[in-house]
Amino acid sequence: MERVKLNVLGITYSQVQAGAYALVLSEEGGPYRIPVVVGVAEAQSIAIKLENMIPPRPLPHDLIVGLSRAYGINLDEVFLYKFENGIFLSELKFSSDDRSVKVDSRTSDAIALALRTGAPIYTTREILEKTGFISDKADAAPKNMFADEPRTINLKKFAVEELEKMIAKCVEREEYEKAAEIKNIIAEKLAERDNKTSED
Repeated sequence: MERVKLNVLGITYSQVQAGAYALVLSEEGGPYRIPVVVGVAEAQSIAIKLENMIPPRPLPHDLIVGLSRAYGINLDEVFLYKFENGIFLSELKFSSDDRSVKVDSRTSDAIALALRTGAPIYTTREILEKTGFISDKADAAPKNMFADEPRTINLKKFAVEELEKMIAKCVEREEYEKAAEIKNIIAEKLAERDNKTSED
């Protein structure tokens, strides 16, 4: 299983889920970008660290890091090991002098901890290619191009060819989460087409 290192590219408002944010991860040394939906509290925690801000009181992720360090426990890595039903499953690998353990985690929490400890973030090549989008632009903070766009358009009414053009435009604008939504719709349409073909 080939593993790929990821970097945190930025965070923006979610275009497909109200009240949520999109965290964008980038393949280190490669063109792929992965959008991950995160909640408000986790987005705030990640953004505070990305901006090198110091909150007046420790946030929960700061508390976890403080406790880990006090007891001599290191966060060795974060691993996004599975993508299932639109959700990334992640685990944290901790170690101390005499043992090493893996702990299941929400991806948003795992990323927040990795940013605070400098732990590397990995995923598999398979997940990267399944959920990611290729961008030829240099690593720059994602832009919120769809913030004011109406959400009443039913994308399922478009043909696969039109949806593929939309994906290209989304990637060009660095709107990876929107591209992921369209990619899922294309997969559904192709599955429906295959089912009809097999029935005939």
